[in-house]
Amino acid sequence: MTKLREQAIALFRQGIAASDPERAVTSALEGRRGDIAAAKRVILIAFGKAACPMMRAALPFVSDKLHLACAVTNRENLAPIAGVDVIAGGHPLPDEGSIAGAYAVERAARAAEPGDLVLVLVSGGGSALICAPVPGVSLADKIALNDALIRSGAEINEINAVRQQFSRLKGGRLAQLASSAKMLSLILSDVPGDDVGTIASGPTAQPSASAADALEIIDHYGLRETLPAALRTHVDHLLERDEPMRFDHVENMVIGSNSISLHQVMASAEASYPVVVKADDWLSGDVSDVAETLHRMAIFAASQRGPVAIVAGGEPTVRVAGTGIGGRNQELALRFALLNEWAAIKRPWVFLSGGTDGRDGPTDAAGGIVDPSSTSWMRKVGCNPVALLENNDSYHALESSGDLLITGATGTNVADLQILLMQ
Repeated sequence: MTKLREQAIALFRQGIAASDPERAVTSALEGRRGDIAAAKRVILIAFGKAACPMMRAALPFVSDKLHLACAVTNRENLAPIAGVDVIAGGHPLPDEGSIAGAYAVERAARAAEPGDLVLVLVSGGGSALICAPVPGVSLADKIALNDALIRSGAEINEINAVRQQFSRLKGGRLAQLASSAKMLSLILSDVPGDDVGTIASGPTAQPSASAADALEIIDHYGLRETLPAALRTHVDHLLERDEPMRFDHVENMVIGSNSISLHQVMASAEASYPVVVKADDWLSGDVSDVAETLHRMAIFAASQRGPVAIVAGGEPTVRVAGTGIGGRNQELALRFALLNEWAAIKRPWVFLSGGTDGRDGPTDAAGGIVDPSSTSWMRKVGCNPVALLENNDSYHALESSGDLLITGATGTNVADLQILLMQ
């Protein structure tokens, strides 16, 4: 099992490296030297968990044209950069730093003049890290909205569709602040289909969802009556906010994504595993359904000959009903281990599920990595994995068996990777 675990972790790290922010930005800007040379000035804006490495990669290309630069990231990835206003915001929930970061981004965009190039560097986590509530809505209201959406089990694209309706920057509104200049947005994608209107709630892109769509999502999950009064008031007037916007001055370019990382994992796995199976294009839906789907695939694969690797990527959802701590990846790993108790996979195996940003939910773990002995170890040390799962306490279950996946902050964020290795 030790060898399988080491292989799974190595493949996970190779997937992360495939969407390395600095390498992706450098590659993209090599082909844009002409656009930079033609600009009167360059305004550099970065936000998201990969803001600092993306900013570092971009600076050498624009140093002689740079007018101003700001970066907003989470505290785990915060790093000083000479000549750049670097701000730490809150994630997964916005905080006062997120408000300050949003104001810095707004000021930078508003400073753009005709002939300027506004270079925007976007990565996952941007929705929480730049928080610019619409008038009448407070930071506490935005946190309540975000928390309600996450706890409802809504998909990431649904969450972003709603959040952008309560923001001065999201849903293409950042692009409107610099409409007199050209804007190039380089994006690390953490959403299905790499929809630029959804990533970080689409601050530089045509909205992928309308106000009517947002209302439908709010009502589908029964959230309208549970929201604070200021949010309910804004919800009642959402349709009045659908104003025309223009995007002919904007180019959005995806430079890294979950699919790129997933293809790297598959290519690397093929060196040791003659059979490499890719699950769906994007794992989504309730984490319990995802665990059952992957377990069924494993049961079938166990009947085949030779080593097998099953890989997947995406972002399952978790309905939070308990008081424990964990995240979708930790819960997925724990559920998979429990399913193996009820229907054992008849071969040695290891299953890893991890967030490429190195943080799964409000914990210090990227996710979990389990094998056939995981739940037995939990019980040997006095833990009841079923009870802990029911309390959404996957962190302590995996901690008890030594199955937490700890990587630290990775500097990127392209959703989650799942890796099942079988000998």
